[in-house]
Amino acid sequence: MATYEMVIGLEVHVELATRTKIFCGCTTRFGGAPNTHTCPICTGMPGTLPVVNRKVIEFAIATGLATNCEITRRNKFDRKNYFYPDLPKAYQISQLYLPICRNGHVDIETAAGRKAVGIHEIHMEEDAGKLMHDPWLDQTMVDYNRCGVPLLEIVSEPDMRSAEEVIAYLTRLRQTLQYLGVSDCKMQEGSLRADVNLSVRPAGSSKLGTRTEMKNLNSFKAIARAIAGEYRRQVELIEDGKPVLQQTRRWDDNKDTSFAMRSKEDAQDYRYFPEPDLPPMEISDAWIEQIQARQPEMADARAARYQRDFGLTAYDARLLTEEKPVADLFEATVEGCGRPRETAGWIMGEMMARMKEKQPEQLMLEPQALARIVTLVAEGKLNRQSAREVFFYAFDGGTDVDGYVAAHGLQTVADDSAYETVIADVLERCAADVRAYREGNAKVFGFLVGQTMKALGGKADPKKVNALLRRKLGEAT
Repeated sequence: MATYEMVIGLEVHVELATRTKIFCGCTTRFGGAPNTHTCPICTGMPGTLPVVNRKVIEFAIATGLATNCEITRRNKFDRKNYFYPDLPKAYQISQLYLPICRNGHVDIETAAGRKAVGIHEIHMEEDAGKLMHDPWLDQTMVDYNRCGVPLLEIVSEPDMRSAEEVIAYLTRLRQTLQYLGVSDCKMQEGSLRADVNLSVRPAGSSKLGTRTEMKNLNSFKAIARAIAGEYRRQVELIEDGKPVLQQTRRWDDNKDTSFAMRSKEDAQDYRYFPEPDLPPMEISDAWIEQIQARQPEMADARAARYQRDFGLTAYDARLLTEEKPVADLFEATVEGCGRPRETAGWIMGEMMARMKEKQPEQLMLEPQALARIVTLVAEGKLNRQSAREVFFYAFDGGTDVDGYVAAHGLQTVADDSAYETVIADVLERCAADVRAYREGNAKVFGFLVGQTMKALGGKADPKKVNALLRRKLGEAT
């Protein structure tokens, strides 16, 4: 049986985190009542003229620099002509001939090793509106709030050969964009959208097959499933002797299959020509140098610093820097308590265990609250069991850690005489276990510790319990 290889390239659309749209002063804020974030410019009224948002250009350059691209010093906008109900002008202002960034790459790592995925280009363009389908009324309505929101389209080379490589590339790209602060990359809000171009060819062949483009992919899970489904569909067509048609397809994650939307267009179908209302732009070396000087510390550099300055392992440092909000929380907490290893333990343990149903940008845990918890545990004023309860309070947005501890009586017992009294009682009640311990059964010690902690209502300092028990049992502390 013949074996096949998939060839994948991605077109990633990124909504930029500017306050206003690319060619007008309307807000880019997500949501709002339909058609309230609009003006004559972004709704394409006759006689209006666009003006480029300078921040969009700076975000594009910053992204290009971070992805090893060449910055096009002289570039311009073009009109991409097509009619669709969510595009009120019947054309989109984009870039075809002179995109702002070209010839870059992103390094990814998978089980197969490290690999560079080429970036063909990055260009600026405006977003379209959004069609709202109402099955109850059997109507389709259009919301133009998203029209004119600035986009970067990041076009990769067809360098990926598996869903694992695609997810690694998207993860790395999202991380880079978030660290730069150019986008929040919320896939659930459409801030990061990926179109998957996929073709199949016999293994070992250098000739590309006929590609299809899959749209409507709004999660990494859906992207992985869509890749597997489309690969399977194309292989079945080839083995049945049927042609693979160049199409744009819509992936339905619920039905685990894709559906043809239209034949796939080529550039000439859009009748591109230079945008007459916007002059070409000259990007100076000095401007690029200014933007380069403002580039933030990226994830790899941050992870290296955590190993060097905080003594963390490479694994821990990488895990803490994968998501910028998590890295920011870690650094702010360490600044407040001065205990990096203990802070890392709380974030990688309790916090990440509770993050399964939340996105990192939804974190409500305040660094001051976490720093206080870490400090109280380190000072022996809060044991681990009680600290977990306080952490759950802080994770949900609580900030008054000391007030919560006091109100719920979670402070560790501080009076040594209370420990002495309880330990004496435990040793008397568990005389047989004490004998077994003294005869060499070291495992019994854990049982005696547990009995003491239980008698102290779970509010004891485990270190103090261990030390006093060993002293009472006749061992040197």
